[in-house]
Amino acid sequence: MSVHDVDVLMIGAGPSNLAVAVAIEESGSPDVAVRSLVIEQYEDVKWHRNLLLPWTRSQVSYVKDLVTLRNPRSRFSFLNFLREHDELDAFVNLGTFNPFRWQLSTYQQWVADTLEHVQVRYSVRAERILPIHAEDGAILGFAVPLSDGDTILCRDLVFGAGRDAFVPEVFRNLPAERVVHSTEYGSRVGDTAGLARAGRPPRPVVVGGAQSAAEMFMALHQDMPGSSPMMLLRSIALKDYQTSKFVNELFYPSFVDEFFAMSEEVRTKVLEEMRLTNYAGLAAPFLEEIYMMIYRQKMLGRPVSVIRGFTEVVDARIESAPGGGDEVVLDVRDLRSGGVEQVRCDALFLGTGFDPQMPTMVRNLISSLGLPEATVNRRYRVDLGASAQGALYLQGVNEATHGISDSLISVLAHRSADIVGDILERRAAQPDAVADQVAADQTAVMPA
Repeated sequence: MSVHDVDVLMIGAGPSNLAVAVAIEESGSPDVAVRSLVIEQYEDVKWHRNLLLPWTRSQVSYVKDLVTLRNPRSRFSFLNFLREHDELDAFVNLGTFNPFRWQLSTYQQWVADTLEHVQVRYSVRAERILPIHAEDGAILGFAVPLSDGDTILCRDLVFGAGRDAFVPEVFRNLPAERVVHSTEYGSRVGDTAGLARAGRPPRPVVVGGAQSAAEMFMALHQDMPGSSPMMLLRSIALKDYQTSKFVNELFYPSFVDEFFAMSEEVRTKVLEEMRLTNYAGLAAPFLEEIYMMIYRQKMLGRPVSVIRGFTEVVDARIESAPGGGDEVVLDVRDLRSGGVEQVRCDALFLGTGFDPQMPTMVRNLISSLGLPEATVNRRYRVDLGASAQGALYLQGVNEATHGISDSLISVLAHRSADIVGDILERRAAQPDAVADQVAADQTAVMPA
């Protein structure tokens, strides 16, 4: 167990923080880069770790990788990754802007592996974030206890670990082994296959109507052979994303400036208008694939998978199953007629997205600082008071102030430039005295 002191600590080795790490490397400030650290709770980098299905594609152009829109000449670009692996010609021949998800995941691991100065530390989880105060109460930085017993002290902290998975209230009293969120699918689907009663095909139910729910629905046909998955969604039917070029202009980095300048009331209206660009739809080719699968099932007389629109689950419980054992019983309301019927299944797969609140770790930190909420400026820095020497940056959780693209990879390159630019400007205005003070007397400033 030891204490380590760094300038910049990034929690989570996902695309958001990898983009920041690269921007630090390319900033021309090696003294900052060598004192920057990314921590990752897993043993490697994986994008959409538990939905890394072999056929899933990115809905975002590869040009919107970690660096290209900030620095088209960067050696960390997706195209250079392909060239380094002798895969560029084959990819170009596909004639697509949308790589497979596993390609982008492998690309991100390659970026992490080829960083020259910024360090990446795997298999450690941040337990919490604790503020470090000066004697006058000003925030000097942060202490982050790790799962292995070490503690990291930092002046600036960049949170990029994403939002918490959202499990609707109606499902929270079910046994954990019966409920699988999309963020757990790959690691848990094999265990749920054994929940079906012997001699009977498994009966999975997917809840949700967006991309992650549809991907699980499709994957279950392979991962639970012989099953006929059912999908329950509140919308009238599955819908495709809004992907016109006019709509896509709202994902330009320049739109972040425009959105940030809007009133809160107008922002809310804009976010609602843009919902079908990301949160409530599917990629059009994938929609076509699902429809054709069900069509084949019907025409060939095979068990037909079911997609039920305009429905909501109003109750969920465990009951004894006929013939022995237990099963999940759902009370499902038809939103057209108001009628309620029962759906019996072995396991639930939730494509219900993420909690719209700030992540628990961030909320706990903000509460410990006595702040009512996390107020983020245009460059993603939380307002910690004019006297603060340390800084907290939030990535991927600022849709309310920076627009719907904040949770996507569309703005990674420009957002990393904003954050790193802010870090370096603050360094120039506030020299290393703060870091020296923290390092000189850790016991005095370490939180209890």
